[in-house]
Amino acid sequence: MAEGDAARYGQREEQPRFQPDLTGESYEDAEENASLDADEVTTEEPCPVQIVLAHEDDHNFELDESALERILLQEHIRDLNIVVVSVAGAFRKGKSFLLDFMLRYMYNKESSSWIGGSSEPLTGFTWRGGCERETTGIQIWSEVFIIPKPDGTKVAVLLMDTQGAFDSQSTIKDCATVFALSTMTSSVQVYNLSQNIQEDDLQHLQLFTEYGRLAMEEIYQKPFQTLMFLIRDWSYPYEHAYGLKGGKQFLEKRLQVKLHQHEELQNVRKHIHSCFSNLGCFLLPHPGLKVATNPSFDGRLHDIDEEFKKELRSLIPLLLAPENLVEKEISGSKVTCKDLVQYFKAYIKIYQGEELPHPKSMLQATAEANNLAAVAGAKDTYNKEMEQVCGGDKPYIAPADLEQKHQDLKGLAIKHFRSVKKMGEKLEHSLTRWRKYYGNRL
Repeated sequence: MAEGDAARYGQREEQPRFQPDLTGESYEDAEENASLDADEVTTEEPCPVQIVLAHEDDHNFELDESALERILLQEHIRDLNIVVVSVAGAFRKGKSFLLDFMLRYMYNKESSSWIGGSSEPLTGFTWRGGCERETTGIQIWSEVFIIPKPDGTKVAVLLMDTQGAFDSQSTIKDCATVFALSTMTSSVQVYNLSQNIQEDDLQHLQLFTEYGRLAMEEIYQKPFQTLMFLIRDWSYPYEHAYGLKGGKQFLEKRLQVKLHQHEELQNVRKHIHSCFSNLGCFLLPHPGLKVATNPSFDGRLHDIDEEFKKELRSLIPLLLAPENLVEKEISGSKVTCKDLVQYFKAYIKIYQGEELPHPKSMLQATAEANNLAAVAGAKDTYNKEMEQVCGGDKPYIAPADLEQKHQDLKGLAIKHFRSVKKMGEKLEHSLTRWRKYYGNRL
């Protein structure tokens, strides 16, 4: 799949969004500063933002905490449950190209012609034609979409683009790191493949998701949520039809564990089934020769085959329509935008060493982030309630009464902490550590 030159997604009127400068601040400071007055807004056009930086010299990765907090700690979204749709796979296979059609849908989903005009260039995440990689690290779209679900609740939808795997500049550790990070933080991972599902694709998937296998052994549940195999340039519609139904039949055949199959092949398939709560597959036709061979192709629909556009109109809503959105969960608890910041910070730490980390360290990092998020939520509960008691605009309160309120609200905060599901250590151990570390600070 050819990918073309970048352009900002600047063809719509941008709504004001909170984007405070949070550089160098703590989690609590970042939360406070994300709650700015409505006057302090930015009118920048939405664009891709690099949140995980890839350092080619030492093959290390760094999280841009400021950029991540600026997007996810905005006051109007930080407490919403988040849906994260990520696209990962080999480089130069059209991941960014696909994400730009997702953007078209998100901005125009109420219209039956959301796919765009026939002469409209495709813009959004950067892409270009050729054989060299474009995206590095992990990028997210700067605008988080607030979507009402059919049950009346609102969720925040985040789109994520990832560095392509197996290019000439990336080590296997680099590829595993990017894929694992995006899988651990997303609720839907689109595994973008070309033409077929080959055995090495499954083996790489096993390697990249190995972190989930040991975690599952300790928490007794599947560590990841939805994996969608997206087979591009599918050339066998006479065997399995394009789309979801043909993809389901094909995937069942590919992942079938057979009695006389070699043990290694059986283990790969069992592992994949054990890591994901939901598996799907979509077969997408080739977009046409103009897309593949024209160096000046810029995404205009009149250059794309009708069959491809037809299937694309089915694929994108399948992932992003309100009734199909999958909220991010970790250890059975739904994750908010502000929680995801903590998980990103915890996960990136385990990938900053010299060697690919042992899979069990993912569980440890998840437990740390889980407990930090619980602590932050408990402190937030205490601070909000105490502000109502002795905030700057409140009248004088006697020290004895203040102490009594403090004890009552401290108990409420501990109750909030207890209500959050924990992983990695027993609840009482978590509570003891929390009381010891934070008790004197409340």
